[in-house]
Amino acid sequence: MDGAPLPFRRLGLRLVEGIDGTLMVLMLALSMLGLLALFSASYEIPARVASQVMNLAVAVAAMWLVAQVPPQTMMRFALPAYVVGLAFLLAVALFGDVVNGARRWLHVGVTRFQPSEMMKLALPLMLAWYFHKHETTLKLRNFAVAALLLIVPLGLIARQPDLGTAALVGAAGFYVIFFAGISWKVLGTLFGLGLAALPIGWGFLHGYQRKRVLTLLDPTTDPLGAGYHIIQSTIAVGSGGLWGKGWLNGTQAHLEFIPERHTDFIFAVFSEEFGLIGNVVLLVLYFLLVGRGLYIAANAATVFARLLAGGISLMFFTYAFVNMGMVSGILPVVGVPLPFLSYGGTALLTLFIGAGILMSIHRYRKLVQT
Repeated sequence: MDGAPLPFRRLGLRLVEGIDGTLMVLMLALSMLGLLALFSASYEIPARVASQVMNLAVAVAAMWLVAQVPPQTMMRFALPAYVVGLAFLLAVALFGDVVNGARRWLHVGVTRFQPSEMMKLALPLMLAWYFHKHETTLKLRNFAVAALLLIVPLGLIARQPDLGTAALVGAAGFYVIFFAGISWKVLGTLFGLGLAALPIGWGFLHGYQRKRVLTLLDPTTDPLGAGYHIIQSTIAVGSGGLWGKGWLNGTQAHLEFIPERHTDFIFAVFSEEFGLIGNVVLLVLYFLLVGRGLYIAANAATVFARLLAGGISLMFFTYAFVNMGMVSGILPVVGVPLPFLSYGGTALLTLFIGAGILMSIHRYRKLVQT
């Protein structure tokens, strides 16, 4: 770039301004592994890979735009974003489209979108803003209000029903509350109450949701029905062995035994073809990504930035943990994509916008007034 004309050098500097190189390299590495796995999983539909490349380009552009926005500006949008998100969730409950028995989508003009995705970022923004506002007078009642701010959208999302997204939204909100300093005594009490409420919660689950939990305990009770996903995915993960069968050589995927192999179960395709070594590489990349996010949170300039960065960083962890857990048969199947690998534009956009927020917090760590 040093030998380039001055206007091009200025343009190049402008394009990389605010971009955290470590985060960018880690996310692109994960995305490239995702494209490899998607190409193998979608060998009969090659256009799907091209579509994902376009999704990736849009997500990177959105990340760059968000990275240019100072955290204090984001703070001003926290309350409006949360209120708009709640309004959209209420609109879904009243007017949303029903797809496969779930009311999750909302038509806006000529397109439709899933408002629950918006809450994955709007809720941490709102909670971080709330705790920042009350940082000097933080009391137990503030945590009670924060819990209410969390429960309302969580209930609306779970009612759709969409337990996968509800788990991600709930986890993102919980992480902000945890980093805000809630006591372990309160957490222990809430955990105990949660365990006691499990029998009651079981009664509110839909029939297919109960079946997923029971199938997790013993998939062979319904090998061609509810247990099919878990059985086939665990066969694929185990058959990869140490080194895997090699790229494009996965039999479980190519013989179409793995359902949803390009989205929620792409980890099974990756495991079969790249084996334990490939999975270790994947885990290291996720570990470094979450670690970098937590480092940014630790060095943030304000309470708002610290809580928001911590919540987003651990949201990446929750995405990966829940997806790998359900594909490996240790968690129920709840429909959570593998971050940066699964096909789909909405989740990818959410992840990259979250990364853009982290980059903004890191960029302005010394410029924001404390």
